[in-house]
Amino acid sequence: MPASVLVAYATRYGSTREVAEAVAARLREAGLEVDLQPMRKVRSLKHFRAVVMGAPIYLSLWHKDAHTFLMEHRQALTGRPVAVFALGPLTTDEKELQGSRLQLYKELEKLHFPDTLVSAFPASPLKGMPATDLRDWAAIRLWANNLAAKI
Repeated sequence: MPASVLVAYATRYGSTREVAEAVAARLREAGLEVDLQPMRKVRSLKHFRAVVMGAPIYLSLWHKDAHTFLMEHRQALTGRPVAVFALGPLTTDEKELQGSRLQLYKELEKLHFPDTLVSAFPASPLKGMPATDLRDWAAIRLWANNLAAKI
Protein backbone atom coordinates (compact mmCIF):
# COMPACT_ATOMS: atom_id res chain seq x y z
CA MET A 1 0.00 0.00 0.00
CA PRO A 2 1.35 3.50 -0.82
CA ALA A 3 2.91 5.43 2.05
CA SER A 4 1.44 8.90 1.64
CA VAL A 5 -1.78 10.49 2.84
CA LEU A 6 -3.85 12.78 0.62
CA VAL A 7 -5.42 15.84 2.21
CA ALA A 8 -7.90 17.02 -0.43
CA TYR A 9 -10.05 20.10 0.02
CA ALA A 10 -12.72 22.17 -1.67
CA THR A 11 -12.94 25.84 -0.82
CA ARG A 12 -14.85 28.88 -1.88
CA TYR A 13 -13.05 31.67 -0.04
CA GLY A 14 -9.97 29.94 1.36
CA SER A 15 -10.91 29.03 4.93
CA THR A 16 -11.24 25.30 4.18
CA ARG A 17 -7.84 25.39 2.47
CA GLU A 18 -6.35 26.93 5.63
CA VAL A 19 -7.80 24.17 7.78
CA ALA A 20 -6.56 21.55 5.30
CA GLU A 21 -3.08 23.10 5.50
CA ALA A 22 -3.17 22.91 9.30
CA VAL A 23 -4.31 19.26 9.21
CA ALA A 24 -1.59 18.40 6.66
CA ALA A 25 1.05 20.10 8.82
CA ARG A 26 0.02 18.10 11.90
CA LEU A 27 0.05 14.83 9.97
CA ARG A 28 3.55 15.66 8.71
CA GLU A 29 4.68 16.45 12.26
CA ALA A 30 3.42 12.98 13.21
CA GLY A 31 5.81 11.52 10.63
CA LEU A 32 3.37 10.90 7.79
CA GLU A 33 4.08 11.75 4.17
CA VAL A 34 1.30 14.10 3.08
CA ASP A 35 0.15 15.51 -0.26
CA LEU A 36 -2.18 18.54 -0.07
CA GLN A 37 -4.37 19.20 -3.13
CA PRO A 38 -7.62 20.86 -4.15
CA MET A 39 -10.20 18.12 -4.78
CA ARG A 40 -10.80 19.25 -8.34
CA LYS A 41 -7.14 18.58 -9.23
CA VAL A 42 -6.96 15.02 -7.89
CA ARG A 43 -6.91 12.51 -10.75
CA SER A 44 -6.12 9.27 -8.92
CA LEU A 45 -5.86 7.89 -5.40
CA LYS A 46 -3.53 5.00 -6.25
CA HIS A 47 -0.53 6.64 -4.54
CA PHE A 48 -2.33 7.25 -1.25
CA ARG A 49 -2.90 4.86 1.64
CA ALA A 50 -5.42 7.20 3.33
CA VAL A 51 -7.50 10.23 2.35
CA VAL A 52 -8.55 13.25 4.41
CA MET A 53 -11.28 15.33 2.77
CA GLY A 54 -12.41 18.82 3.73
CA ALA A 55 -15.17 20.92 2.22
CA PRO A 56 -17.53 23.68 3.34
CA ILE A 57 -21.29 23.46 3.70
CA TYR A 58 -23.01 26.57 2.27
CA LEU A 59 -26.73 27.08 2.73
CA SER A 60 -27.17 23.41 3.68
CA LEU A 61 -25.31 22.17 0.61
CA TRP A 62 -21.88 20.55 0.56
CA HIS A 63 -19.41 22.13 -1.89
CA LYS A 64 -19.91 20.77 -5.43
CA ASP A 65 -16.23 19.76 -5.69
CA ALA A 66 -16.77 17.38 -2.74
CA HIS A 67 -19.70 15.73 -4.54
CA THR A 68 -17.67 15.38 -7.72
CA PHE A 69 -14.65 14.02 -5.84
CA LEU A 70 -16.72 11.37 -4.09
CA MET A 71 -18.45 10.31 -7.29
CA GLU A 72 -15.19 10.09 -9.26
CA HIS A 73 -13.20 8.29 -6.56
CA ARG A 74 -15.89 6.25 -4.78
CA GLN A 75 -14.37 2.88 -5.69
CA ALA A 76 -10.83 3.89 -4.67
CA LEU A 77 -12.08 5.37 -1.38
CA THR A 78 -13.54 2.04 -0.28
CA GLY A 79 -10.08 0.50 -0.12
CA ARG A 80 -8.46 2.93 2.31
CA PRO A 81 -9.19 4.88 5.51
CA VAL A 82 -11.05 8.14 4.89
CA ALA A 83 -11.55 11.09 7.24
CA VAL A 84 -13.84 14.05 6.54
CA PHE A 85 -14.08 17.54 7.98
CA ALA A 86 -16.60 20.20 7.06
CA LEU A 87 -16.83 23.92 7.74
CA GLY A 88 -20.23 25.43 8.05
CA PRO A 89 -22.04 26.72 11.13
CA LEU A 90 -22.46 30.45 11.53
CA THR A 91 -22.06 30.37 15.30
CA THR A 92 -20.89 28.04 18.02
CA ASP A 93 -24.49 27.53 19.09
CA GLU A 94 -24.95 23.80 19.78
CA LYS A 95 -28.10 23.71 17.63
CA GLU A 96 -26.21 25.10 14.61
CA LEU A 97 -23.26 22.75 15.19
CA GLN A 98 -25.61 19.78 15.36
CA GLY A 99 -27.41 20.98 12.23
CA SER A 100 -24.12 21.14 10.32
CA ARG A 101 -23.15 17.65 11.53
CA LEU A 102 -26.49 16.27 10.41
CA GLN A 103 -26.18 18.01 7.04
CA LEU A 104 -22.73 16.51 6.50
CA TYR A 105 -23.92 13.02 7.39
CA LYS A 106 -26.94 13.48 5.12
CA GLU A 107 -24.67 14.48 2.23
CA LEU A 108 -22.35 11.52 2.82
CA GLU A 109 -25.28 9.12 3.08
CA LYS A 110 -26.80 10.48 -0.13
CA LEU A 111 -23.55 9.63 -1.90
CA HIS A 112 -23.41 6.16 -0.33
CA PHE A 113 -20.12 7.04 1.31
CA PRO A 114 -17.87 4.05 2.03
CA ASP A 115 -17.59 2.35 5.41
CA THR A 116 -13.95 3.42 5.73
CA LEU A 117 -14.95 6.79 7.19
CA VAL A 118 -12.81 7.70 10.21
CA SER A 119 -14.56 10.83 11.56
CA ALA A 120 -15.94 14.30 10.82
CA PHE A 121 -15.31 17.81 12.15
CA PRO A 122 -17.68 20.72 11.49
CA ALA A 123 -16.58 24.36 11.97
CA SER A 124 -16.46 27.94 10.46
CA PRO A 125 -18.59 30.77 8.95
CA LEU A 126 -20.12 31.56 5.54
CA LYS A 127 -18.85 34.36 3.30
CA GLY A 128 -21.05 37.44 3.36
CA MET A 129 -21.65 37.22 7.08
CA PRO A 130 -19.99 39.70 9.43
CA ALA A 131 -16.21 39.18 9.59
CA THR A 132 -15.88 36.31 12.03
CA ASP A 133 -13.61 33.32 12.30
CA LEU A 134 -15.09 30.56 14.42
CA ARG A 135 -12.46 27.98 13.58
CA ASP A 136 -11.09 26.43 16.75
CA TRP A 137 -7.43 25.91 15.85
CA ALA A 138 -6.69 23.97 19.04
CA ALA A 139 -9.54 21.58 18.26
CA ILE A 140 -8.38 21.29 14.64
CA ARG A 141 -4.84 20.39 15.77
CA LEU A 142 -6.21 17.87 18.28
CA TRP A 143 -8.42 16.28 15.60
CA ALA A 144 -5.43 16.01 13.24
CA ASN A 145 -3.25 14.51 16.00
CA ASN A 146 -5.91 11.88 16.74
CA LEU A 147 -6.28 11.25 13.03
CA ALA A 148 -2.54 10.65 12.62
CA ALA A 149 -2.71 7.95 15.29
CA LYS A 150 -5.60 6.25 13.45
CA ILE A 151 -3.89 6.33 10.07
